[in-house]
Amino acid sequence: MIGSLRGVVESTGEGVCVLDVNGVGYLVACSRRTLDRLAAREGAQRLLIETRVSQDAITLYGFLDAAEREAFRALIEVKTVGPQKALLVLSGLSPEQLARAIAGKERKRLAEVKGLGAATANRIVDEPAMQKWAVGRVLPEEDGGGAPPALAAPGGAEADAISALTNLGLKRPEAERAVARARQALGEGAELNALITLALRESAR
Repeated sequence: MIGSLRGVVESTGEGVCVLDVNGVGYLVACSRRTLDRLAAREGAQRLLIETRVSQDAITLYGFLDAAEREAFRALIEVKTVGPQKALLVLSGLSPEQLARAIAGKERKRLAEVKGLGAATANRIVDEPAMQKWAVGRVLPEEDGGGAPPALAAPGGAEADAISALTNLGLKRPEAERAVARARQALGEGAELNALITLALRESAR
């Protein structure tokens, strides 16, 4: 079975990307969040892979981090939530946001995920295995004392990105959180334009 792939993103489509690995193009299904993060990066990318075999197809599902893959694995164990619906959930909510929604029984928040619906949202919240998955993964609420990841020293790309976002109208704490999440996604040494682009997407979620 394929555990991970490293290659260059050749193209992206609705819910999928083609990852060129040494001349072989792998069609990989991804959440919208993962596709957005891939679009903001350059060069070779490593995707964690979950392989699902059905009667008439072998489908690869790709994730940039282990947290999203674990959330996907938990979701597909819920009755009537298959891989495609799991990707819908992860397109609308990060693993951390999903954990908070489940732990807080925020049915409406889940139901608002495009394409999911109230019945499936209720099933996810009520599933004991999902409640168990959420335990220990709930981060402190951003306005309740939880500190965002540390930013680089002033003058770096992160500080410039924060300045750019505040100039666009975001409040500084909101800009700092969005840039911190973008830096986590992109890794150390991310370029300014990529940071700003992804931080803007994060601030809109």
